[in-house]
Amino acid sequence: MVSRRKVMQATALFTGGLLLSCSPGQTLSPSPKSPQRRTGLMPDEGSPHQRTWMAFGASAAIWGADLLPEVERNLVTIAHTIAHYEPVSMLVRPGEYDRARNLLGSAIDLVTCPLDDLWIRDTGPTFVVGEGGQKAAIDFNFNGWGQKQSFKQDGKVAALVTQRAGADAITTAWVLEGGCLEVDGQGTALVTESCVLNDNRNPGLRAADCEAELKTLLGVEKIIWLPGIRGKDITDGHTDFYGRFAAPGVVLAGYDPDPESYDHAVTLRHLEILRSATDAHDRPLTVKVLEAPTILRDTYLTEDFAPGYVGFYLCNGAVIMQEFGDGEADAMAQDSLRETFPDRDIIALNIDGIAAGGGTIHCTTQQEPLI
Repeated sequence: MVSRRKVMQATALFTGGLLLSCSPGQTLSPSPKSPQRRTGLMPDEGSPHQRTWMAFGASAAIWGADLLPEVERNLVTIAHTIAHYEPVSMLVRPGEYDRARNLLGSAIDLVTCPLDDLWIRDTGPTFVVGEGGQKAAIDFNFNGWGQKQSFKQDGKVAALVTQRAGADAITTAWVLEGGCLEVDGQGTALVTESCVLNDNRNPGLRAADCEAELKTLLGVEKIIWLPGIRGKDITDGHTDFYGRFAAPGVVLAGYDPDPESYDHAVTLRHLEILRSATDAHDRPLTVKVLEAPTILRDTYLTEDFAPGYVGFYLCNGAVIMQEFGDGEADAMAQDSLRETFPDRDIIALNIDGIAAGGGTIHCTTQQEPLI
């Protein structure tokens, strides 16, 4: 089976002439100056949600005909699981509405929207609390992770969701994705350099300029930079695969124990940085390690398979995590999450179809905070 990343890159090359006209983010360069006042405050994911947004956007063109049914089953499983705890709104192509309704049932709210793919963590807006306490949302000009995949439709998702949520729209000149932004809600953010400081998103962007803009848009006071890694996956190393805030001052960080994996050295370096870092309030971080599984089911195994436990999703009252069939590693991760989130249910799901495409549960979701 051709891997998802290779299909995406081939699609981007094939449609290269089209991509340049798909999104306003393509022709914009980093703003030389950022507004001095704060325009928003991004709540941490564990804060109460109004709903979860998802996208029923997988296609055979990207995922392949063999993998597509499993990916859709995985999306249904995730949506139904979250719907036990909070409302779920699912974007669906107009021509697939009836089929999606049959698969998802009446518990899931369906919203018609043209789509390229399912990754609403990156294509959707980033919700913040506006200066006046109102709900607002930032459109980060999704450009197909640096023009690696067609985004003619996905480049418009953030605006549609913002409108449907009744949120004020906040614009920026820069290109980012939700998967590269992790905040604790009290002024600290984790961001990967490999994604944000990348010429395929923001040519010539300096860390200082990025910090100034994110402090304005997200209300953060300190950014902890993780190196990440470029060119190994389509995202260029998103933060939400490597480190997540469990609470202010507490980070759950991934570790790949396989010395043959490129992520082995990457995760070791991240752990070193996090263990010596302090947050916006000068508190040393407590770092809890989630060790990746070493035994995987082979049914949907691909070269882009993403094995790791950091890509969990926090919804109202629950942690939705992945399990991979490695009994020992799965149990250790569940125990760590149960200890970290004692007031939440811990729900483990097999979503190997989505993992085969290099994604996690977190990648398929976007929280709309209760404001």
